[in-house]
Amino acid sequence: MHNVCAWSSKELSQIEEVRPVKNAYSFPLENFISREKFERIKEFSRDKETPFLIIDLDIIKKNYEDLKTYLPWATIYYAVKANPDDAVISLLRDLGSNFDVASRYELDQLLRLGISPDRMSFGNTIKKEKDIAYFYEKGVRLFVTDSINDVDKLSRAAPGSKVFFRLLTEGLGADWPLSKKFGSHPDLARQLIKTAIRFGLEPYGISFHPGSQQRDVGQWSSALTIAAQLFNWARHDLKIDLKLINMGGGFPANYLDPTDPLQQYAEDIKRFLDNSFGLVWPEKIIIEPGRSMAGDAGVIVTEIVNIAKKSVHDRYPWVFLDIGKFGGLIETLGESIKYPIYFEGQGSAEEIILAGPTCDSMDILYERTPYFMPSSAKVGDKAYILTTGAYTQSYSSIYFNGFPPLKSYILQSAEG
Repeated sequence: MHNVCAWSSKELSQIEEVRPVKNAYSFPLENFISREKFERIKEFSRDKETPFLIIDLDIIKKNYEDLKTYLPWATIYYAVKANPDDAVISLLRDLGSNFDVASRYELDQLLRLGISPDRMSFGNTIKKEKDIAYFYEKGVRLFVTDSINDVDKLSRAAPGSKVFFRLLTEGLGADWPLSKKFGSHPDLARQLIKTAIRFGLEPYGISFHPGSQQRDVGQWSSALTIAAQLFNWARHDLKIDLKLINMGGGFPANYLDPTDPLQQYAEDIKRFLDNSFGLVWPEKIIIEPGRSMAGDAGVIVTEIVNIAKKSVHDRYPWVFLDIGKFGGLIETLGESIKYPIYFEGQGSAEEIILAGPTCDSMDILYERTPYFMPSSAKVGDKAYILTTGAYTQSYSSIYFNGFPPLKSYILQSAEG
């Protein structure tokens, strides 16, 4: 006969103490959006079929005004590819923005919206000669380049145009680095400038991109130092004065990982310009904001399609949303961009794996990065993916698995 051990109440309490206690679910919503605006989005979403993107033009206007305030010496060329919605483009047109254009299709859109070609640059280093000719025919005279073949095409299709030369940068510190696809080493840039002169083009300046969602402001310093060296070389060796610095994008949006405020970036970059160019800055300084202009202005409303575990003992449930990589969230590739995701509800915080709805095994949003939902969350509930105004709808696929491209709506201002 076995002895039965009776546990004392003290011993039982000690066992309870070592059991993990889950924290209550909480989310810092107002770090990303005001409660009042969220309630308006929630009400607007009530009768809409998910998924869809809501764009807040008031935020885009504020972001534009902030850039003008903190970088008054810079000319803004909005990167159309970030969010090409007609309402966004029209707002920025009326505010006085210029535009960084990546293709003839974006050019046609801008012309349709009444934007003058002298407010545009053809900012893509990879372009067909017939597209260069099309831009030139429509009146665009500012082009980027980074290769001998491209300079050759520009000389034939856009004779006499102003050309700026993109530098190869590493983009270290950026959440979405730019690899080696774009730009040239300074030694090659020197050859390109000489070739442009020989071919009858006007060498106008130097450009670089520090990397998208760049957290290391020092990347601007490194690139500006090299640009200044090229300016000095052109002046002394070629007897020409370059006039333009194009610093690309890189300013951050408000995702999960915090960044310095825009004002701090602006102060540091101004100091870097002083260090590199002294008292005589280039005649024209361009910035090409995309993410920092539109990112914070978007909210994607999505629905939980399923919640499942892969085995009895799985620690983390899989939560399948009706939007995934192919529906507009491609920047979750490598879990690079970490969107704030808000679930309404109560209860303990349950760590989850997030995935999309398609029949593609790579359609997983976050498997390594910790995300949480309340224990009360269930199939059919809505979730809100914040800071999704840039590089979402314009990235969404055309009927992959039959799913249509991501819809978008403009949030009406509270005043009207």
